[in-house]
Amino acid sequence: MSPLTKTSARITPVGAPVRTMTHRITRTPSAPVIRGLGVAVPEHSIRQHEAAEIAADLIASEERSKRAIATLYRRSGVASRHCAILEAPVDGPPATQDFFRPRTSPADGGPSTGRRMALYEQSATRLAVAAARRALAESDLAVDRITHIVTATCTGFSAPGFDLGLIEQLPLPRGVQRTQVGFMGCHAALNALRVAQAYCKADPRANVLVCVTEICSLHFQYNEQPQTIVSNALFADGAAAAVVSSDHSERSSCVNGDAWRLGDHASFVVPNSADLMSWRIGDHGFEMTLSPRLPDLIAERLAPWVDAWLARQGLARQEVRSWAIHPGGRRILAAAAESLALTSEQMAPSEQILRDFGNMSSPTVLFILRELQRRRAGLPAVMLAFGPGVTIEAALVR
Repeated sequence: MSPLTKTSARITPVGAPVRTMTHRITRTPSAPVIRGLGVAVPEHSIRQHEAAEIAADLIASEERSKRAIATLYRRSGVASRHCAILEAPVDGPPATQDFFRPRTSPADGGPSTGRRMALYEQSATRLAVAAARRALAESDLAVDRITHIVTATCTGFSAPGFDLGLIEQLPLPRGVQRTQVGFMGCHAALNALRVAQAYCKADPRANVLVCVTEICSLHFQYNEQPQTIVSNALFADGAAAAVVSSDHSERSSCVNGDAWRLGDHASFVVPNSADLMSWRIGDHGFEMTLSPRLPDLIAERLAPWVDAWLARQGLARQEVRSWAIHPGGRRILAAAAESLALTSEQMAPSEQILRDFGNMSSPTVLFILRELQRRRAGLPAVMLAFGPGVTIEAALVR
């Protein structure tokens, strides 16, 4: 008889035949564990005031535009950013760039999408491999134990992509199963973690490498509209990786003695909001639409939805001890803090990542999760991110 079954006998009258019933004991699997996290950024960075000067030289048509660029960059909440387009300085800092050239006419849109994608292909794999190696080292899991890869990106396309670069350079087993989460925007890390969680729940032997990589700096736009300047001021480059495992008997990433486990996920597409945020492919890079009405929408709609979701998990908002909120910008963070009634201490990790790295799109929320681990933050924690739609994605870490 299987050790997972037991036999029970009913009490029956003397002489009556004895009937037995077999009950299968079902074991509810515990939540998958985040065994390791790793992050990576390009080698060179630039201070925000230096980036504003470069932007003004590239696109400003008059002095008033230069002043507007300086003001919007200063108010962005970003102090420095790492960018793949930057080159080592010739005579010391700051770093320089030669990919974008000053606009020659109002019709000049800068490098073509084809040229930008060529640089994406060179840069994405390098960052992805660096982040994945760090996540694997922290997980203490041999690379040949990885059964699945889940990758996410929205800033470039190539086939073969950086998922195959991971197989070649780590190297991973040739039979590893691959899934690509494409063009979902800044919340795609949460979508990728959801796929990894599903694999782990379906297969008790699964060890999933999640890797999200974005080269946002390629999509600098030659446009003097305030919304475009804000986008140019925020975005940066980075990669983050996580090893998610359904095998809980071995070592896993722990903080304060507790394993960090993936709990419930949730998603909400806000009605009548599709025109507030978009990300589309143009002839000169990918073009962002970011409405100034977006922070007000988040301030209004975020808390009721989060509260209803947490209630289904048996939690009240006040019981959440840590928050990793994607910093779409300083106003987005302020709107989330207002809606959720979060303290400056609770917002500090998200604000720090925005200040030190900028908005790296999908990897950013994993940078914040890593910062929470570094701070030995308490659990449960909630990850939140926002993307085109407008879509809100959430994940619970217990």
